[in-house]
Amino acid sequence: MKIVALAGSIVGSKTKTAISKVVEILQEKYPEHEVTLLDLAEYNMQFSDGRNYFEYDGDTKYVTETIMSADAIVIGTPTFQASIPATLKNIFDLLPVNAFRDKVVSMVVTAGTSKHYLMIEQQLKPILAYMKAHIVPTYVFIEEKDFMRKEIVNDDVLFRLERLAEDTVMVADAFAEIRAKKDAEYDF
Repeated sequence: MKIVALAGSIVGSKTKTAISKVVEILQEKYPEHEVTLLDLAEYNMQFSDGRNYFEYDGDTKYVTETIMSADAIVIGTPTFQASIPATLKNIFDLLPVNAFRDKVVSMVVTAGTSKHYLMIEQQLKPILAYMKAHIVPTYVFIEEKDFMRKEIVNDDVLFRLERLAEDTVMVADAFAEIRAKKDAEYDF
């Protein structure tokens, strides 16, 4: 299984710290799976102009094709102005409407305060549902107070990140099995 962990911002360190921890957990617990970290801060992404994702070149082509080839995606995003950052929105704009069909998507969200947890429910989940994702129902919301010196210092957050990694793999395995049974119904 191919799992992509997406750090959806080009500034700050908290989202990258959290998503890197998820990658570490996935690689440790599920070494048989291919895990790729896409940190948008490391890529020169073009703005969406309406073309198909495979018509772009360079970093934009690499990032979008890597996402499209994934079986599961863990999206990490900070909360900016009570919303997702433009860099993450651009990723969604670059991809086709049904980009997440047959893909499992889970979320790790960082924010300055607990007041921003509704952003996930009212903005991020509807976008993912519109793009046909199988959304892992639980997500990890991490506040600024849970970090110190680019490290997660809250043991509960670490436990929840581990559980999110497990849930992502479990849900992806379950959907793969369902798809295989459905495909077996056809004779060709």
